[in-house]
Amino acid sequence: MRDKKEFYGIIESMDGADYREYAKLIGDFDFARYVLKITHVQEDPENGPTLLVVRVPDVVAGFPPHLYNTAVRRTALEDYLGRRIAAHLQAALEFDEQGIARKRLFISAPGQKILPRTCLVVTDEFVEARIYYNLPERDGRIPGSELREVFFEELPVAVNASLIFWNLDERELEQAVDAMEDADEIRQMLSTRGLVAFVAEGSLLARGADGEAPRLENDEPLVVDDSAAQEVDVTHAGKVRGLGIPEGITVILGDERSGRRELISAIASGIYNHPLGDGRELAVSVPDTVYVCRDRGRPVQRVDLSMFFPRDSRCSEYTTGHADDFVSQAAATVEAIEAGARVLVFDESESSAAFLIGDSRLLQLLPDSGVVALSRWARQLADELGVSLVVGGGAAAAAFIPVADTVLRIDRNRVSDITAEAKKAVADTVTGGLEPEAVRRLGEIQRWVIPASIDASSGPHDAVIAAPETHRLQFGRVELALEGLRQLADAAQTATIGLILYYMRVRYLDQPRPVRELLDLIDRDLSTEGLGCLTRDLRGDLARPRRYEIAGVINRLPSLRVRTGEQE
Repeated sequence: MRDKKEFYGIIESMDGADYREYAKLIGDFDFARYVLKITHVQEDPENGPTLLVVRVPDVVAGFPPHLYNTAVRRTALEDYLGRRIAAHLQAALEFDEQGIARKRLFISAPGQKILPRTCLVVTDEFVEARIYYNLPERDGRIPGSELREVFFEELPVAVNASLIFWNLDERELEQAVDAMEDADEIRQMLSTRGLVAFVAEGSLLARGADGEAPRLENDEPLVVDDSAAQEVDVTHAGKVRGLGIPEGITVILGDERSGRRELISAIASGIYNHPLGDGRELAVSVPDTVYVCRDRGRPVQRVDLSMFFPRDSRCSEYTTGHADDFVSQAAATVEAIEAGARVLVFDESESSAAFLIGDSRLLQLLPDSGVVALSRWARQLADELGVSLVVGGGAAAAAFIPVADTVLRIDRNRVSDITAEAKKAVADTVTGGLEPEAVRRLGEIQRWVIPASIDASSGPHDAVIAAPETHRLQFGRVELALEGLRQLADAAQTATIGLILYYMRVRYLDQPRPVRELLDLIDRDLSTEGLGCLTRDLRGDLARPRRYEIAGVINRLPSLRVRTGEQE
């Protein structure tokens, strides 16, 4: 292996040379405290950044084994170190004369969600950071002085400040890892306690407009009255008091300023762990929780909506290229159940009123109306399929009270259990009984994906996949709008889903397969082989998604074609 002196000599020889001379940087170089690996450089500055792999041996990094002796603690440590080095590189940004940041070294920084990523890897032998570098050029020539500054000043300082245990705040690091372990312990015990979610008292839930921005400065902590409070006991925090959301049907009543939307959002976000200081460190949900909202304009491909349109036989394989609010939310509900969801979360602010409750006045006059709202199916979904529902709102949510198991009220971030009072108030409400068989069919019907309908190609390119932002995915010739998938974590996760669809097409779609089987196969591969199975090249910008967001993207492909049985 060559050393840093040889690397320095290569840079000196390249100064002022043609951009193509960057190929000389390919190789492994020993910088004493770490090894720099460069396996490929872009032949053109327009082709994007070059990946630098910085590997620090365990004897140098010095992280105690107890910080990564389980999968959960390892992910927490990787997340902490990824945030640390991302912040350091961000602080070192240079600005040009127009005040625009010139990003030289950067990493695929984690957002407000902790999940397995490829930007930072911790093993028993080393700590590895995968850093991107926009190789500089001046009129097609290589500026050696900038390379020397980056490789011999910026990079060593970033590694020393972020990837060496003795240079970090040990107490903060321990707290970050312990907090994630506590959150995971709560998540594991939810089902044994008959719960689908738990939000610790004192949690800070308010967020900016995008729902995942840092918490607002005027955020008030969640308060839980004794009537709704439960306690859990975890390893590091000890006894934690908070709000337990039970299995079955739970209604959360509150107006727009009550904290209801923030609580619903926290329940939906509780599928992920959150970093220290986020405010939602101990707000957790079962992994199979899916938030369902209206998504006008999305395509729907042969989804069985007969439970919502029982009088229209055509709706057993409903297809449209442009769904309205009702149909988009109905389809998303059925698709989530098809993918295996055990908890469905709704909020009236992002729901079709017709889908949630229909018109309660017509329900009195036309009990056998041709359109059936979710509120009339809720009890059967819970009883026949074991799917729990959490519904937040005011008037719309109130329609679920007659069939609810639990009714909570939130006012100024204070939650109380008002089940008995609410049941008494709606004692005379007509709910209407429906045939359970229509719900049971949801667990039996399979849609088989036709292989040719998953196509990532565009022009001469076999696969064109990119995520310019969290809710936008370029897949082949189309750009998908994914605003309806509220639980997407960040753009890295969205781009990874695009790679998963391509991988799925190549590896498993040699013949039609059911949607759920495909999701099972992908889950298996990601769990056993890791994210690295998705690409031939080493990547530092991948983040693991859930099966439900993968299914959500598949179902929104305009090209998707399915059939509803192995043989038609």
